[in-house]
Parts: sequence; C-alpha cells; structure tokens
Amino acid sequence: MIELSYIDLLRLIVDFGLVILTWLVQLVIYPAFLYFQKADLNRWHPVYTRAVTWVVLPLMVSQLFVAIYQSYITLNAFSIIYLILVMSTWLVTFFKAVPLHTAIDNDATPSILHNLIRVHTYRTVLWTIIFGWSCYIIIQ
Repeated sequence: MIELSYIDLLRLIVDFGLVILTWLVQLVIYPAFLYFQKADLNRWHPVYTRAVTWVVLPLMVSQLFVAIYQSYITLNAFSIIYLILVMSTWLVTFFKAVPLHTAIDNDATPSILHNLIRVHTYRTVLWTIIFGWSCYIIIQ
C-alpha cells in the first residue's frame, strides 16, 4: 500500500482538479464559444471569466505553493521538474491565455477564439503531464 504525506495528497487532489477542469475547457467550454453570436459572447464572456477565476485561481495557487514547498523541502529531479512544469502553466496562462481573454472582451472574432483554443491546448498538455508526473512520483 502506498502511504501518502499530506502534501503529496494535496498535490494529487489539486493536479487532478486541474486536469479535469482543463479537459472540460478544452473539449466543451472553449469550443462552445464558437457557437455564440458575437453580441451574446460579448455579454457572456466577462461573466464566464470572473466565475471561472474563482475555481481556477485557487487551484493554480495551491499547485504553485505545493511545487515551491516540495522543491524547498526535497530538492531533487522530481520536484524540480514538477516546479518547471507548474511554472510553465503560469507563463502560458498569464502571457498567452489572459491577453486572449482580454482580446475577446474587446472584440470576439473567430480568429481570437481559435487562438484561445490553440493556446489552451498547451495548457491542457502541460496539466495532463503534471498529473501524470504526480502519479509517477507517488508510485516511485
């Protein structure tokens, strides 16, 4: 039987939450934006981004906290790779995805929506790798 520390359990729960959320966004939520009329998306998108931030931000902050804490407590290849992967999600989120959401708020064109889906694909891949990496760390 695998015995998990509290921080390992927290990491696994947060990583699982983010991987489920990111796949939902990738497969359902962002593609649905393409079916909105422009005026409707202009009304809905600001509501959506405010609401989803209450879910995403605590998970991302928790994940970053765990990554930094585990790298500080146990500096090894596993913790460094985990931290790099988590920091990569932050970079893609705040330098790519957030500006696209701002652009959608200003003018929701199909090209911006397609760019958002493309950029979110990187985040989906990263969070999927992160969850897999967490599972791998636990079974080691």
